[in-house]
Amino acid sequence: MRVWAVANQKGGVGKTTTTVALGGLLAAAGARTLLVDMDPHASLTSYFGFDAEALPGGVYDLFRAGAADAPPPAERILPTRFERLAVLPATPAMATLDRQLGARAGMGLALAEALATLADDYDRVLVDCPPMLGVLMVNALAACERLVIPTQTEFLALNGLERMLRSLAMIERARGMRLPRLIVPTLYDGRTHASAASLRALRERHADELAQSVIPVDTQIREASLAGVPAGAWPAARRGAQAYRGLLDELLAQEAPLALEAAS
Repeated sequence: MRVWAVANQKGGVGKTTTTVALGGLLAAAGARTLLVDMDPHASLTSYFGFDAEALPGGVYDLFRAGAADAPPPAERILPTRFERLAVLPATPAMATLDRQLGARAGMGLALAEALATLADDYDRVLVDCPPMLGVLMVNALAACERLVIPTQTEFLALNGLERMLRSLAMIERARGMRLPRLIVPTLYDGRTHASAASLRALRERHADELAQSVIPVDTQIREASLAGVPAGAWPAARRGAQAYRGLLDELLAQEAPLALEAAS
């Protein structure tokens, strides 16, 4: 099982759209895929038509492992209408986790431990992170093998990227290892000076970690989300879907050297 986290400390940069698009493409290609909603706002959960406030539980229960009434992680997973694509949903109670558990030992590994119980059930796990550093994002970064950082091509988003990279460096020092990552330019509109200048800045500052694929502004991606359909399965979203297919190809190509390194 491979685990990727999709994270940025700025909202509105395309994290959920990227998670769903990549997950949908992986599932369509035959991979048993689980999407984990680590954001209390539950955008990913809502994307597939689930009412987070009406659900009996989800990610929150992972942090109650050991409690007499805590269900196994598999019991909280919801199938979607797309073959091989499932969701571990968010619920509003997750917003209280930092206050409840932020200082409790071992809480940074709750997600990793839960996913270990699902290793035989899924080939791919994609984790949609909240836009703030806390116990939920720390869990996602501790559980993943690769980090995808969507970054809107505008200057305020570039500042958010720098905050994310500083937080990541702090977590990597604690882990004692570097986490492979790919910065993904999103919401690119080549007709505007701001988008073009921001993309140039990304290429100048982060050339070694920047995806070649650039995700364009595509109103049909928004239409796909309103319909609860991953971008790759929405025929009208041709430009966006093509860009996400290119991004997935990049991510899969980067896995090959990691697999060889682990085997040597």
